[in-house]
Amino acid sequence: MTRRERYALIGAGSRAGMYLEAISGTFTGAEEVPGLAELVAWSDLNPGRLDVYERELTAAGHPVPKRYAPDELERMIVDEQVDRVVITTPDFTHADFIVRSLRAGADVVVEKPLTIDAESVRRIGDAIAETGREVITTFNYRYSPRNSTLRQVIADGRIGRVTSVHFEWALDTVHGADYFRRWHRDKRNSGGLFIHKASHHFDLVNWWIQAAPVRVFASGGLRFYGAENAAARGLGARPERGTGASGDPFALDLAADARLKRLYLDQEHHDGYLRDRDVFDPGITIEDNLAALVDYDSGATLSYSLNAHAPWEGYRVTVNGTEGRAELEVVERGSVLVGADGRVVVDPSMHPEDVPADDIRPHSERLVVQRHWEQAETVEIPKGIGSHGGGDAFLLRHLFGRVTDDAPLARVAGYADGVRAVSVGIAGNRSLETGEPVLVADLELGT
Repeated sequence: MTRRERYALIGAGSRAGMYLEAISGTFTGAEEVPGLAELVAWSDLNPGRLDVYERELTAAGHPVPKRYAPDELERMIVDEQVDRVVITTPDFTHADFIVRSLRAGADVVVEKPLTIDAESVRRIGDAIAETGREVITTFNYRYSPRNSTLRQVIADGRIGRVTSVHFEWALDTVHGADYFRRWHRDKRNSGGLFIHKASHHFDLVNWWIQAAPVRVFASGGLRFYGAENAAARGLGARPERGTGASGDPFALDLAADARLKRLYLDQEHHDGYLRDRDVFDPGITIEDNLAALVDYDSGATLSYSLNAHAPWEGYRVTVNGTEGRAELEVVERGSVLVGADGRVVVDPSMHPEDVPADDIRPHSERLVVQRHWEQAETVEIPKGIGSHGGGDAFLLRHLFGRVTDDAPLARVAGYADGVRAVSVGIAGNRSLETGEPVLVADLELGT
């Protein structure tokens, strides 16, 4: 029998739950993972969050991993004979944990984005070259059946050679607002939405058209959230945080969500981290409206836009080719409604089933292909499993099974894919600063 690989987890926030569920065998669609992996160690700056997950593992009858402090990472890898480290910490910490893990002798699985700036990319690249170890970036949207179906349509040549892509992503006032409550609101922590959120989207385009970005010109700004915008719209005095606030749809009440309460509200005394700050605070340094033009080495051009305060959530993609056109439209949530108490009705954790049945923009996905001189055709999209468009379970299977041959879709994302995804955002941020187009080659990312 093949030895189960030994894993360590760094970061015990909400995203860590997916990996813990997979290893413990409770993630639907990825039931084989416990036969492939065991969690032997973990670490987080906040011991209270580890306490929460420890109670859950114990209640489910699973062994509890050994705890280590973040500054004991190298000792943890050596003493526990760790094969792979899963990193789910804030974005600005990724590079340091990746480099330390590689040099201590472990491969790495890191939540997107790979990292947030050019210098950090170079550090990771140097550590990979030095150690020969592997870094996997978890781009779960590749595994969503709707996105992989579009990839297959393009790969099959049904629209010919791709000439241009238009990609519009709408984040609603539940999901989009959340980035302005948390640590993401400081660009030094997240690189802004061009890095933290849009790296998902840029990776999809890179993967769909199998091309590398070469030049980026960007525009954007903070135009809805933040204190100045609130004052300009006459919103008046604001609460410092959402918990305890009343009658405000932008307030997130951690006490009203059992999981958020356990992981964050009940653990504030350990590190002082506030998960529910006001989205109209002063000092927010990320943008809520972004646009970019991206040229690719294939000759194709991407026009991209992101809005973080839309009334509905989803995306529209148009791919133009020399022989036709493919159009993908996805509604992840058709509306955000407010109840009699002034709070949003839908759950903030993004479950499509929470959308009211009579919504005229229901949760939906549709892929249409139309070749020149032919009628339009709707392409069937297979059913997925779990969140992120049904992609998480497929990602976990490949991740823990160390699948490398995923022909013809090639969904497994390695270090180079992570770099190409963040390269667009890094170049975009530089373009926002300078007002000029930026060549990706000038970033000297080393790939």
